[in-house]
Amino acid sequence: MLNSLVVIVAVIIHYEFLFRLTLLLPKMKVKHRFRIVLGVGGALVAHAVEVWIFAFAYFFMLRTPGWGHLAGSADGSLMDCVYFSFTTFTTIGFGDIEPVGDLRYLTGIEALTGLVLITWTASFLFVEMQRYWNPR
Repeated sequence: MLNSLVVIVAVIIHYEFLFRLTLLLPKMKVKHRFRIVLGVGGALVAHAVEVWIFAFAYFFMLRTPGWGHLAGSADGSLMDCVYFSFTTFTTIGFGDIEPVGDLRYLTGIEALTGLVLITWTASFLFVEMQRYWNPR
């Protein structure tokens, strides 16, 4: 249930960020190049917020008995959870921190969610670039 809730919150946050950018970018009185840069910046902020949502879930799960722990170069601090979340969300997975126990399920779900949301962002930016990218 917790895993589903975290994914739902991340997807809603992503949708809201992209929807707001879709409304905001055409109203801006700046050159089209800056609109694209602001779109990329907004998308990066959205991803960072989503990573932090997963990190808080890891942090909560680490402090609740029965979920497991993080092994390797981690002491279970919030910043370890954020770092682990960033590497999982982006599917980099350096391997210096390893989930043990039921915590592994959220790790897999986060990697899949990150892949989908990053792809969604790429599609959004492609559409925005087509809208504002003037070849002349």
